[in-house]
Amino acid sequence: MSQSVPILLYDGVCNLCNKSVQRVIKHEKRPLMKFASLQSDFGQEQLRNFGKNPLELNSLVLIQNGKIYKKSRAVFKVAAGMKFPYPLIYFFWPIPFFIRDWVYILIANNRYKWYGKQDQCWLPTEDLKSRFIS
Repeated sequence: MSQSVPILLYDGVCNLCNKSVQRVIKHEKRPLMKFASLQSDFGQEQLRNFGKNPLELNSLVLIQNGKIYKKSRAVFKVAAGMKFPYPLIYFFWPIPFFIRDWVYILIANNRYKWYGKQDQCWLPTEDLKSRFIS
């Protein structure tokens, strides 16, 4: 797979994460991004390749151009590739990353309680299957 194709790793059983992936798919400027769950063999391998803990499932992880972006940085990078109004999130960029990440971690640590959890990963429709890596 080309290094330039962005890959978003997400918690496949988290309702918030699944809805976020569906929102990205619907609002991308160009349908370029690929997706994989953090729980998948591919997701686990990618985390290990970047020296990250494969058991850490509480962060969106964006892999793009050989770099890894986590937490709020991943959100900003993903939003940049989406249609208006999502790039407006950059108004929050001047906030120090440790504060942005603190908010991100607060939401991530409560995502199952606030948004619920599925028993299994969300399965994409037939026309979207090519965008998902298992």
